[in-house]
Amino acid sequence: MNRIITQRELRNDSASVLRDVQAGQTITVTRNGTPVAELRPIPPRRFVPRVTIANAAQRAPRVDLARLRADLDAVVNPLADD
Repeated sequence: MNRIITQRELRNDSASVLRDVQAGQTITVTRNGTPVAELRPIPPRRFVPRVTIANAAQRAPRVDLARLRADLDAVVNPLADD
């Protein structure tokens, strides 16, 4: 369940509020009765093994750099003064 607190409660008891967020609770902060922020735990990072990244890179299409440069030059004039 989402807990709702006031801006004043966040200011006066921030350590307790952050402990609750760290423990997994989502907290909505209000200002003058209007929700203005949501504090929620950051999800844990998912570890991706190096070999998985390497395999994905091997399967990725190759980039023809000359063609990419030509495509970019066709869209943006490289000699234009901005």
